[in-house]
Amino acid sequence: MSTAELGLPVDVPSTALFTDRYELTMLQAALNSGAAHRRSVFEVFTRRLPEGRRYGVVAGTGRVLDAIENFRFDAPVLDFLEREGVVDARTLDWLSRYHFTGDVWGYPEGEVYFPGSPILRVEGSFAEAVALETVVLSILNHDSAIAAAASRMAVAAGGRPLMEMGARRTHELAAVAASRAAYVGGFRSSSNLAAGFRYGLPTIGTSAHAFTLLHDSERDAFTAQVESLGRGTTLLVDTYDVAAAVRTAVDIAGPELGSVRIDSGDLLLLAHRVRQQLDDLGAKHTKIVVTSDLDEYAIASLAAAPVDAYGVGTSLVTGSGYPTCSMVYKLVARAASDAPDAPLAPVAKKSMGGKTSVGGRKWAARRLDEDGVAEAEVVGTGPVPDSLVERQLLVPLVRGGVVTGREPLDAARSRHIEARAGLPLSATQLSRGEPVLPTEYVAGT
Repeated sequence: MSTAELGLPVDVPSTALFTDRYELTMLQAALNSGAAHRRSVFEVFTRRLPEGRRYGVVAGTGRVLDAIENFRFDAPVLDFLEREGVVDARTLDWLSRYHFTGDVWGYPEGEVYFPGSPILRVEGSFAEAVALETVVLSILNHDSAIAAAASRMAVAAGGRPLMEMGARRTHELAAVAASRAAYVGGFRSSSNLAAGFRYGLPTIGTSAHAFTLLHDSERDAFTAQVESLGRGTTLLVDTYDVAAAVRTAVDIAGPELGSVRIDSGDLLLLAHRVRQQLDDLGAKHTKIVVTSDLDEYAIASLAAAPVDAYGVGTSLVTGSGYPTCSMVYKLVARAASDAPDAPLAPVAKKSMGGKTSVGGRKWAARRLDEDGVAEAEVVGTGPVPDSLVERQLLVPLVRGGVVTGREPLDAARSRHIEARAGLPLSATQLSRGEPVLPTEYVAGT
């Protein structure tokens, strides 16, 4: 859910300078050549998934829609472009009236994708569409990487709650976007208050080791926290001696103690010991939360441990080793002239080194086997086969420059759970492997 949907007063700056200089110099040259207003189709896709990953997760779509709405060249932006000599006076005049008036189709947020999937399709004049390239890729590459890591962690957690705690391990603005993407991928809450404010995410957090060290004793610290936050709070028990801390925690809060958190040491061994100790002390309903540089593999290793929730930071906000999805934004079709009825002709990059692309305005559908399990990602141009019409993946997001595809964030989160469940079971394996679905191309006639 966007800030506007939450009814929150927040200044929304222009996104027009979240771009590379060559987008605007291309635009200027196209205006000079007379080709700037030709109808064009750009598509976002990736040629491959990160090594060993079996599926990708679309995230950031809602943020892309916000960015398109706020892509405007106001006076300070135009003054900067003029002062730096980025573009000429004619181009500045054109930019001063910029407003995207085209159409955008895409995979809905939370959907899974594979190599070649046309994740986003932007249609409009070349000038309008090319200007959006950098900001669109910046959002989708980052957010989809975080969501993919979050999804793998959610699978490893097996239904146990996951808490995003990575704000101090990335850029302050990226941290807010990461919290949102993690929620799409399966996390339940975030420590980041800006994410809670902007996107309505549930927020969590109680205390750090500094709070314990501030007080003259661990007992004093626990007493102060329980008196302030209640018996249902989470007490951090690994500052000194875990066993002694657990005894003190239960002595102060009683069996109503909400949780204890373990942030260091052998988490598997400590979780078993703490669970036994809590049970022996009568705190059978007190939960155990573990943190400490977790990733999907560490979470999976704790599957048999009596852990109730996980807090994840660094690995999550860095995409668990893959902080980008290598998505690209390529021109795949363009009209032969400025005429409104000029037919579209497919275009494609043919260079060497694995950077070729497939031309033509594409549709995508997911074919199911006889048991209703996905068996292929089908991408094509031209008419959609009758058997796949009801399985198409792209949905309208912007029509005539007006955003039509905005939805609550919980819808994207639920969609991802459903999409992942529709994949072959091997999709959830953490071991390295090929994409779980092949991508099949169908040429139009």
